[in-house]
Amino acid sequence: MSATEQIVGELLDKDDWTGKIYSDGWVEASETVETLEPATGEVLGVAGVADAATVAKAAKSAARAQREWAAVPMAERVAIVSRAGELLELHRAEITTWMVRESGCIPPKADVEITASIGQLEQAATLTEDLLERTLPSPVPGRTSTARRVPIGVVGVIAPWNFPIVLAMRSIGPALVLGNAIVLKSDLNTPVTGGVVIARIFEEAGLPSGVLHAFSGGPEIGQALVEDPSIRMISFTGSTATGRIVGETAGRTLKRVVLELGGNSPLVVLEDADIEAASSAGAWGSFLHQGQICLAVSRHLVHESIVDDYVAALSARAEHLPVGDPATGKVALGPLINEKQAERVQKIVDDTVAEGASLVVGGHRDGLFFPPTVLRGVRPEMAAFRNEIFGPVAAITTFKTDDEAVELANQTEYGLSAAVQSGSRERAAAVAARLDAGMVHINDQTVNEEPPAPFGGFKCSSNGGHFGGVGQLELWTEWQWLTSRDKAEPFPF
Repeated sequence: MSATEQIVGELLDKDDWTGKIYSDGWVEASETVETLEPATGEVLGVAGVADAATVAKAAKSAARAQREWAAVPMAERVAIVSRAGELLELHRAEITTWMVRESGCIPPKADVEITASIGQLEQAATLTEDLLERTLPSPVPGRTSTARRVPIGVVGVIAPWNFPIVLAMRSIGPALVLGNAIVLKSDLNTPVTGGVVIARIFEEAGLPSGVLHAFSGGPEIGQALVEDPSIRMISFTGSTATGRIVGETAGRTLKRVVLELGGNSPLVVLEDADIEAASSAGAWGSFLHQGQICLAVSRHLVHESIVDDYVAALSARAEHLPVGDPATGKVALGPLINEKQAERVQKIVDDTVAEGASLVVGGHRDGLFFPPTVLRGVRPEMAAFRNEIFGPVAAITTFKTDDEAVELANQTEYGLSAAVQSGSRERAAAVAARLDAGMVHINDQTVNEEPPAPFGGFKCSSNGGHFGGVGQLELWTEWQWLTSRDKAEPFPF
């Protein structure tokens, strides 16, 4: 075994983390959870779970550590975050194996997520001190006036199971570079990839003790995190229903909160679109990672004159996508994350068919394995149109005019992502300009993310905050006005 291979194999040594949480080092947890492989039901490990006392202790420790961390020169903070990105690359193979087995994703999805996580850390490392301070004119003689951006303090990060690393790193990276401390709660479905991996990466990168705390927990732990007075900001990624609760709770204590929530994204296919290209975009957008992506193409809005050809092309793609255990075979779709989610997807499909839609392909699960499914004749009142499905289901609805396509696309409380396919870039742009979505893609599909770009939605898909390069300073710091004089001067009284 080479030295590099030996290093890689040591990142997730079970002796380091079994039954433990990361809070001022690895400590025994009061509770534990078995992490299961969705494809087989096999127990992969036993991770520590937080309780309310854990959250309170971690938050106080983070608040103390944050003051010292903010005083560390920014170049040193950048170096540690950059090193974390290098370690993700170094340990890519080991992390990929864990992601495939713990979350049920296929290896290429894991590879994309690790690459995206590295990109988020690299983007965070581009932040520089000259962006944080500006000199202001002052009408008072002898007074220096400065506006500067200062760290918020302790940021509570609540990350989901579907992209457990990148959806944490996009908050952790820039927040750390800008001088904040982190308390991370990973999902109980992915305690290792969503928590242990991140803790070990930053531990190896040299992050000082107390600056990052990481553990898994359920809704009650998330609530404790949101309510804790030592935590000044919450970054939450998850469902819109839970996001409403998080936002309401944070609002009572006047915490800053950024919410990245659900989606029900439309792919608009105009009659002059390239059917093969459009159906490929539709298949990728609906079936990637079993459709368990907030950005997934949920609704295929197709011009009525080409719907037969589009359905045929999309269905042919669906029928040729193999489903199975991603750890043992070359498959396109792995299992859904758990039984609850599989039951939910099946119910949406069954209800939509009962309401009058036609099942073209798929539609019947085998345990947690759900085949790529195409539904035709879906109307706005049907379950597959109204809901965020979070499963490999393509719901097809027809339209007659561009105006009707826009109306259908916007006929939902969500506004995360959207895409338009057309032979005319100008026509597609005209339709795209009318879509209520925070991210819109022309002659593309809806599942897109790039670290420098603003990531966030409209309406009930977000509370207005956007992750990404152009929004980092606004999210993770706040303005402070500082004035100074060489010596004090008397006032009129």
